[in-house]
Amino acid sequence: MKIVIARSGGFCWGVKRAVNMAIEATKEKGIVYSLGELIHNPQEIKRLENLGIKKINSVDEIIPETTVIIRSHGVPPKTIKALKEKNVKIIDATCPFVKAIQDKAVSLEKEHFPVCILGNSKHPEVIGIAGHVRDPFILETKEDVEKIPEMPKLGVVCQTTLNSEFLSLATSILVHKIKEIKIYNTICKATKVRQEEARKLAQEVDLMIIIGGKNSSNTTKLYLISKKVNKNSYHIESADEIKEEWFDNIKSVGITAGASTPQWIIEEVVGRVETISKRGQAVERGFCKTT
Repeated sequence: MKIVIARSGGFCWGVKRAVNMAIEATKEKGIVYSLGELIHNPQEIKRLENLGIKKINSVDEIIPETTVIIRSHGVPPKTIKALKEKNVKIIDATCPFVKAIQDKAVSLEKEHFPVCILGNSKHPEVIGIAGHVRDPFILETKEDVEKIPEMPKLGVVCQTTLNSEFLSLATSILVHKIKEIKIYNTICKATKVRQEEARKLAQEVDLMIIIGGKNSSNTTKLYLISKKVNKNSYHIESADEIKEEWFDNIKSVGITAGASTPQWIIEEVVGRVETISKRGQAVERGFCKTT
């Protein structure tokens, strides 16, 4: 059986940066508090907890004069203000690409463009962006876009992990409703590559495994993209979820992973697939990369 591993799978640059910043901070401070989950991967969160990175759910839980890390998704300005009032040391691990979206939203508002965010209204990244402007439109579905009234002006930004197909769809609808529209394609380049690679790989193999937290937005999008072209697609968090019966009459397997999935989990999954595939078959590892 051939196992094809997506080169783009696993930690994106922003997540890797946030994790490294948190680990470095524990070497100096001992315990660092993450406001919300540092990344959306339960297994990696557990590993980080053992290193001294503790999750808190709200500013109210913070002990004054401790160290708090802002995760890669970013937060609204009011959260930073509340943290400063708690007299804590703030380590801002907001991904620079997310920070750029926040800045674009602010700039659009200063130019008197009502701000529209394409993305998941419950996702911390979108909540953080929305907190930088007044009363933004947050559009998650085609129906949401269709409900936007005709307007003289509108400025649009995207969640970094937005499905590029939804951006195209939303744009095609909005341009007929808005007289003057500014659209910033702020989907992260790494996200685009990861999604394109997942789509390509899913078309070329008999079975796809997508690894990542069930609470991970970008991993879920990879799964949906894969499932659309390959019905034998499975979203798992760890190797323990893999079932041997998936591989009956399967000659090729594709494996990719979300931006919050550490390499050690990917290797465990690949190892488990190799173990299963050795039932009388030779194993061949390969790598997929879009150009």
